Amino acid sequence: MALLCLGAAALAGAVCALSLGTPYVPPARLPATLGSDGLAGLVVTELRLPRMVLALIAGACLGAAGLVLQEALRNPLAVPEMLGVSSGAALGVAAPLVLSLAVPLGLQPFLALAGAALGGLLTLVAAGFGRSPSAVLLTGAAVAAALQAALLVLMVMADQLDLQLIYRYLLGSLSARTWDDVTGLLPWLAVAVPALVLCVPALGVLRLGDDDARALGVRVERARVAALGIAVVLIAPVVAVCGPVAWVGFLAPHLARRLRPDGGAAGWLVRSAVCGAIVVLCADQPARLALAPVETPVGAWTALVGVPVGVLLLKRGRRPARDRGPVSLPAPVMAPDVPAPVLRKAER
Repeated sequence: MALLCLGAAALAGAVCALSLGTPYVPPARLPATLGSDGLAGLVVTELRLPRMVLALIAGACLGAAGLVLQEALRNPLAVPEMLGVSSGAALGVAAPLVLSLAVPLGLQPFLALAGAALGGLLTLVAAGFGRSPSAVLLTGAAVAAALQAALLVLMVMADQLDLQLIYRYLLGSLSARTWDDVTGLLPWLAVAVPALVLCVPALGVLRLGDDDARALGVRVERARVAALGIAVVLIAPVVAVCGPVAWVGFLAPHLARRLRPDGGAAGWLVRSAVCGAIVVLCADQPARLALAPVETPVGAWTALVGVPVGVLLLKRGRRPARDRGPVSLPAPVMAPDVPAPVLRKAER
């Protein structure tokens, strides 16, 4: 049932992404419009379709990265925004823009990767290379705050035009994205997907705790560092192309666990990627259409939806025992009705 709901939501989001807007294309005419020579065919094929594909890829990467971080650190609040990864990637892309450095478009993912790796490395070094999950999370929040302060300094130095670009970029936007942006993410996916497959068994063991993981032969610190590295490879290219789309890495893993509470790390990883893709795709529709012809950043809508839904999911996951209904206790075992002399004889 959950898979059917996810499939229906993805299909509805895809149809809305390709049909709605100016010009409006009826859903029944979409197959004939794709690849045609008219204005509608050009808009759907060259503008709406790559934007839809990019939304799906970006959401899947952020959802998978959020689950990897939460499972590796055993903390439901471990998200890219609180570990310095997203802030570092945004700083790596925004700094050349403010400093007027001519950087080719193909190098922007590498700058984002360097910034994300810097933020993650600072977090790990300050937290003792992942020896304590709580220390990693708290240190990451401090590193993220420091990197965001550096971004504010850059924004003070920027002129008016650069400032508008940085504002829109920092909120996350899919506006004016083309097939070149989509194809630029494919090499990173070719690296990240096999790494995710290899990381799944370690994530399942890390959920048991550090002592149990060591007893099963897992090097906990190395596994945690590797998980953070995989999350960096997933997040950095997306931030380079779309900006830091907030709260997707927090919301998607919680939705995945809600859909299948008894699932393992592999099942949650797939569901988290699917949920992240659907969240970004659905959030992009009001970003395009709510204030048309002006577009709003998709990251603003993911934050508006993600914060209340995430809080609601956390509350439902931590309901007290009295809210879950009466607990049935086993009936006491009564002694059989045996006469007292017989019992005394048995005792003798």
